[in-house]
Amino acid sequence: MMTLTIPCLFGLESLVADEMKRLNLKDVRAENGRVHCEGDALDIARLNINLRCGARVLLELARFPASTFEELFQGVYAIPWEEYIPREGEFPVKGYTLNSQLHSVPACQAIVKKASAKRLGEKYGVETLPETGSRYHIQFSIVKDEAAIYLDTSGEGLYKRGYRAQGVVAPLRETLAAALVTLARYRGRDPFCDPFCGSGTIPIEAALIAKNRAPGLDRSFAAQKWKNIPSSIWMTAADEAMDKEFHGNYDIWGGDIDPEAVALSRHNAQLAGVDECIRFEVSDAGKFHRDSEYGQLVTNPPYGERLLDRQQAEALYASFGAACREMPPKWRIIVLSSHTEFERSFGKTADKKRKLYNGMIKCDAFMYGK
Repeated sequence: MMTLTIPCLFGLESLVADEMKRLNLKDVRAENGRVHCEGDALDIARLNINLRCGARVLLELARFPASTFEELFQGVYAIPWEEYIPREGEFPVKGYTLNSQLHSVPACQAIVKKASAKRLGEKYGVETLPETGSRYHIQFSIVKDEAAIYLDTSGEGLYKRGYRAQGVVAPLRETLAAALVTLARYRGRDPFCDPFCGSGTIPIEAALIAKNRAPGLDRSFAAQKWKNIPSSIWMTAADEAMDKEFHGNYDIWGGDIDPEAVALSRHNAQLAGVDECIRFEVSDAGKFHRDSEYGQLVTNPPYGERLLDRQQAEALYASFGAACREMPPKWRIIVLSSHTEFERSFGKTADKKRKLYNGMIKCDAFMYGK
């Protein structure tokens, strides 16, 4: 068994842990910004293909004290790199330090690279490694003088599902969109709406959740090219995921006042293979209305740090809030915003708030309804 680590946006740890438990991963444990578990090679493929809210899948190779550069070098050198990285393998290094004596990230990167290269060079009998083959991205973290060394099995972040070839200004990451839909407890049975759909990310993630379609089926991952992971496991994991898909009729709607955004949303939904599940329309969120008794509304309206100035954002929130107050009382509403005065502008105090990050922007998910 191997230790696998899933980094995630702060605030999403419990959602990622729940996903991993549903995949029957062993010893799932969450900490700030990441979730750990025990698994095998097949689980690496299953996590990459199935995770909706996690950022990437890291394979932990070692963990050791590192308060000096010598300790860091020796700890990295002791890792059996030759079991993972072939002679031609490319192995770039990146990482971070926090609350540690080794606080220079570039210096730590250089030490990790030097130690791993020395070990590989000695094992393969070469002074200079060609690094012309598949990529084995090394990551490190040094927290409170303890180093952890990983290989990144994902390559590009898991938020890159492959359906958004282009986006509108200030797009919402797919992993965060999926998290908001999950927080709304949407499972495909109720009507679902996003009145500020932008490039369609939230409705598309809602459709993927409704269909129980694994978000990573249409993309590739770094570890698919690794020598020590059988290629057959990726097909096994994909077949397992496809066997769990649902087929039905769903009431998912996305609206935006910008016709170009609506056209882009439709295009992205086609790329995601869920265009038959979603209806996109040019629509003014300030006039939004639904007659159905219950449903879920999840949205990420433009706010001052992204597309509008503060006054424009507050006016938009006010008109949208007035529209929401006319909605049937059983609707569950979640609005993601970084605006510190959102509730005042919206006209109603949230029943619950959850701190999240949209990239580097600190936000709150304002939750209304039970």
